[in-house]
Amino acid sequence: MARAQGILLLCIALLLVLARENEVSGLFDTEFDVRASQGSHQMYGTTQGSLKPQDCRPRCTSRCSQTSYKKPCMFFCQKCCAKCLCVPAGTYGNKQTCPCYNNWKTKRGGPKCP
Repeated sequence: MARAQGILLLCIALLLVLARENEVSGLFDTEFDVRASQGSHQMYGTTQGSLKPQDCRPRCTSRCSQTSYKKPCMFFCQKCCAKCLCVPAGTYGNKQTCPCYNNWKTKRGGPKCP
């Protein structure tokens, strides 16, 4: 009788632990889903390999919109995008989101991609 009660208590404790674990993981899933639905479209094209080649021109147009050297900016941006299939967000900086774009250097060691 005592052994049956011990097994029953162990089963109940195990069920409580599993229920608690499921509840906690459910909270993280919900939090992730909320964040994903709010901003997933912003990450498209900013991580390496996430663009299609036909998407490079509009992304580069946006990236080069505030420079006074539009032609060279567009040329090198499109060249980098064709190789890396990503363009960092914004008009300047944010290159850490696309390592290929960030690490491609000129012969002199300067950044190849705008």
